[in-house]
Amino acid sequence: MASKASIPKGTRDFSPLEVSRRHYIISAIEKHFKTFGFQPIETPTFENSETLMGKYGDEGDRLIFKILNSGDFLRKLNSDVYSSQDSLKLSTQISEKALKYDLTVPFARYVVQHQNEIDFPFKRYQIQSVFRADRPQKGRFREFLQCDADVIGSDSLWQEVEFIQLYDAVFSSLGLEGVTIKMNNRKILSGLAEVIEESDKLVDFTVALDKLDKIGEEGVKKEMLDKGISENALKNIQPIFSLEGDFSTRIKLLKSLLSNSEVGQKGIQELEFIEKALQSLPLKMAKLDLDVTLARGLNYYTGAIFEISAPEKVKMGSIGGGGRYDDLTGIFGLKNKMSGVGVSFGLDRIYLVLEELDLFPKAIEESTKVLFINFGEEEALYALKAVNALRTSSVAAELYPDAAKMKKQMTYADKRNIPYVVLAGSTEMESEVYNFKDMNSGEQESFNLEELINKLSN
Repeated sequence: MASKASIPKGTRDFSPLEVSRRHYIISAIEKHFKTFGFQPIETPTFENSETLMGKYGDEGDRLIFKILNSGDFLRKLNSDVYSSQDSLKLSTQISEKALKYDLTVPFARYVVQHQNEIDFPFKRYQIQSVFRADRPQKGRFREFLQCDADVIGSDSLWQEVEFIQLYDAVFSSLGLEGVTIKMNNRKILSGLAEVIEESDKLVDFTVALDKLDKIGEEGVKKEMLDKGISENALKNIQPIFSLEGDFSTRIKLLKSLLSNSEVGQKGIQELEFIEKALQSLPLKMAKLDLDVTLARGLNYYTGAIFEISAPEKVKMGSIGGGGRYDDLTGIFGLKNKMSGVGVSFGLDRIYLVLEELDLFPKAIEESTKVLFINFGEEEALYALKAVNALRTSSVAAELYPDAAKMKKQMTYADKRNIPYVVLAGSTEMESEVYNFKDMNSGEQESFNLEELINKLSN
């Protein structure tokens, strides 16, 4: 019995047009990665489970896809573990590998393993698929492509400035106006937890705060209370829920709120440095915004945090993000503290935004520039000589494979969005010319081979 044709939930097939559009975005991102001095690397699709587990917090750990060990793994399983029905203990016994959740932790592992081959500071970019056992919804998939860039081996804040410029450069080249680069600093969040005397609940505090745009102020407060954060503490941080004004105005309020926190003041100083630098290096399209509720749930951020919001007219989650991590490589045994900072572009969500705003160039839809009509065996051979010459000149050309009816071949060209068609029958062969037709205007001209190549090469 034939099996039903299907794919796993949260994954997708891509049509030729979708692939072309995705490559358009990737090319724009990769171009700017290179011009900013980043070098490409790749890491395996799956890692050892111990490499990934415990690096993303409890919520992140639950979203990691685990790979069952090969062979008869149950036979090797300790009977006590099997009968305990403890899923955590069981998973560690039957699964030693996992699909990568992001590109940053594998990058840290890469740096530690290859530290003697790397020149620091090391600027790398990586464009690969990652996997998360998340609930699929619009813009959220279980397999998706991340486009990351990181600098490791430098604690200079000029790197943060450059990453903001990188975001702006990419979105400007894609023509995406209205993008907001939200920024915060984990030191400010640590300072807030300190001044409300809840430093021991920093992770719970930041994870809840990061959900403000999803569950609202009351939802965040309820979650904090459920985690044991006191009502008095929530009253003391009330101003952050209604923080208004421009970047400088918000900085002033934070200075007052965090006046007794050394770590909080350090975070403010870092934000001020970045803002001052960007006043002299204005952004082309993106807008910079200080969002003190921005936390991002990943535990490894220690300094600046970035999150990119799509234009307001598009209802979409973040289309990028990142931040500073001061000692991520330490989790893999690197004794020398190595600071790093990195950002990620969410390709799939950027795609949806460009599609909704109709910002993809029409030329992307053209895979073949010219189609040669097939009138028969001799005519096809004559046409293929021109096809080969055009391909040598880097012009995408093809011959319709069958000597089908003219209407069928022209309809094929129309559906494929092929802009030009060449008709060459016995009359054209005798004159050694090609009848060239513009599919948009309907105009036709006759060219010899050299003229045809010149016409299509321009």
